[in-house]
Amino acid sequence: MIKTHTNCTVEEINVSSVTPLINEVLSTEKSQRMADFFSFLGDANRLRILSFLAAKELCVSDIATLLEMSESAVSHQLRNLRAMRLVSYRKQGRHVFYRLHDNHILELYQAVAEHLDEKD
Repeated sequence: MIKTHTNCTVEEINVSSVTPLINEVLSTEKSQRMADFFSFLGDANRLRILSFLAAKELCVSDIATLLEMSESAVSHQLRNLRAMRLVSYRKQGRHVFYRLHDNHILELYQAVAEHLDEKD
């Protein structure tokens, strides 16, 4: 029998305890997609856009004003956010309003924000 030690020095592996984990581990393809997703979120302006949209549906000009960026730059970011299925939009006449794609995105945003606000 293979044993693990509490000090993490592994001399033997308990096959019966690790075998069930094989089905729980992310596939290489899914782990790469998740890495790409989190890497994409590694942009402060994209996160700020998500923070605004977590609070309220907004149009490009509103977001541009809040970020002090050009509408063109904001539109570019929104296009990327739409491609990653983080935001969606609706048209009302000539106006386009953006919102978070779904509750999963809101929950992810809120969970990260709460985690960062936690005190040790």
